[in-house]
Amino acid sequence: MGRKVLGRWGIFILAALLLMLSLAGCGTEGEGGGKKDKEDDEKVSIGMCFDSFVIERWQRDRDVFVSTAKELGAEVNIQNANGDPKQQKEQIEYFIKSGMDVIVIICIDPDAIADTVKKAQDAGIKVIAYDRPIRGGGVDLYVSFDNEKVGEMMAQTMVKNNVKNGKVIMICGSPTDYNVPMVESGFEKIMRQNGNEIIDTFYCEGWKAEEAGSYVYRNMDKVVKADAIMCGNDDLASRVVHALAEKRLAGKILVAGQDADLEACQRIVEGTQLMTVYKPIGKLAQRAAQSAVILAKGEAVEDGNLSEYDDGTGRIPYLKIDPVSVTESNINEVIIKSGFHLKEDVYLNVPSKMPSD
Repeated sequence: MGRKVLGRWGIFILAALLLMLSLAGCGTEGEGGGKKDKEDDEKVSIGMCFDSFVIERWQRDRDVFVSTAKELGAEVNIQNANGDPKQQKEQIEYFIKSGMDVIVIICIDPDAIADTVKKAQDAGIKVIAYDRPIRGGGVDLYVSFDNEKVGEMMAQTMVKNNVKNGKVIMICGSPTDYNVPMVESGFEKIMRQNGNEIIDTFYCEGWKAEEAGSYVYRNMDKVVKADAIMCGNDDLASRVVHALAEKRLAGKILVAGQDADLEACQRIVEGTQLMTVYKPIGKLAQRAAQSAVILAKGEAVEDGNLSEYDDGTGRIPYLKIDPVSVTESNINEVIIKSGFHLKEDVYLNVPSKMPSD
């Protein structure tokens, strides 16, 4: 009997000791948890609004930006507006209410969000226009490529391929994307210098590629007179080349694009697209993420490529990244060796042309 009672007391004492140890452990964990919460509060919070992910490159931008931001200790909330300006405005409003430190915007329509950008800044939030300027927004930083140079590269490649004193069609992107006139300006300058006539200019609302194809079908009388067609990006070029192929004109009328999409690179080695402009997206996204963290800390962005851009409210900081012209002659060096696309994928449809190295 006594041994049984002693056993019960032993169990009771042991349970009490375990409880004390457990409570002590909870206290330690609680202090650690409190410290962790404090660290979370000190983390830079970035809200990033995308136009959509229909265009191939935006997924690359997202992945590199998020990865870089995380390495710098920042958290990123990604929103996708699916090409809807109203939805993008609502997403920016959501970021303002969430108390983000920085909002990064791939703008759909600057007129739809300019007032919301101002509202964010009034709330102490820094705003970065990513790749596309926000006219009238007065943002804290515009990070993009040298868009005038993009247009110049398209034109220069055409000129090198004997488009002189010829006829050219421009199938441009969205009229609400203020990168478009910068690309146009660079392209038109080189065309004029070489005596080329731009016989028509067309804009694709919302960067819808099907509009580019429809233009070719509707305006074949003009298209057959053209020596070359400048396309606002490779997505538009894909539909243009498809329409030209149906008329057996693919490869005969030179086509230029930008973004170095995989299908565009495939068309270049196949001979149906003259060139694309490779924009080192990794570098752009990295610099944008780094700049976002710098601005969130109240510091100034410093970079050798920093210039200014007049957005209609005044001159704002413009961080330019240099693009690279890509043709069949340098596609292996620029696209494949950099790891942007795999050799097997680029030469998928023409394996006989695949380099052995």
